[in-house]
Amino acid sequence: MHRRRRTALAVSAALLVAAPLLSACGSQAHPGAAAVVGGERIEVSAVQAQAADVRSAQESSPQAAQLVDKSGQLGRAKLHGLIFGRILDRAAEDAGVSVTRKEIQETRLAAVAESGGERQLKAMRLQQRWVAPDQIEGDIRREAQLMKLGAALGAELGTPAGQQVVGEALTKASTALDIDVNPRFGTWDDQKLQLGDFKAPWITQITEFAPKDAQAGA
Repeated sequence: MHRRRRTALAVSAALLVAAPLLSACGSQAHPGAAAVVGGERIEVSAVQAQAADVRSAQESSPQAAQLVDKSGQLGRAKLHGLIFGRILDRAAEDAGVSVTRKEIQETRLAAVAESGGERQLKAMRLQQRWVAPDQIEGDIRREAQLMKLGAALGAELGTPAGQQVVGEALTKASTALDIDVNPRFGTWDDQKLQLGDFKAPWITQITEFAPKDAQAGA
């Protein structure tokens, strides 16, 4: 059971950090908006605030120079995360899934154990996923939500078949939300669940979540 949870967490991490770069203000159609998802705006200021939190945490780290150097696409990563979070919320709602506080706590405890401690968890999230300490709770919630979505769909996230099922549910939710990204930030791909064409170097499994026809055409 622990191994299955660890596998699911690893796969969840690969999906949740699929990320690309943000560097502009709102478009003429949506002034001040980085994106509009399901009719709701994601403000540029919200993306900038999340990026600033991460940058501040990085600069406080003993590895500050290295962390900052490797996260040049930080703004787009945070925008991607905000968009994906709303997609996951929609897919979970469609599947009748919700996560409890207890489930979030259990997922965090598993992540802490796997990382080797709370301090190590914070360091790893900051280094590998560009997640600031005060953003970990939301990151953990999405992991729990993703695993529970998989369970509701009868999909094992540690298998290609399970990833296929979850990927199709996420693509359906993404399409339904009619995501409109400010052109200066790139475009959102419903099939790949990806902003632009950038993939962070640690991504190895994200394409496994895309429907097979999308993979074939990639």
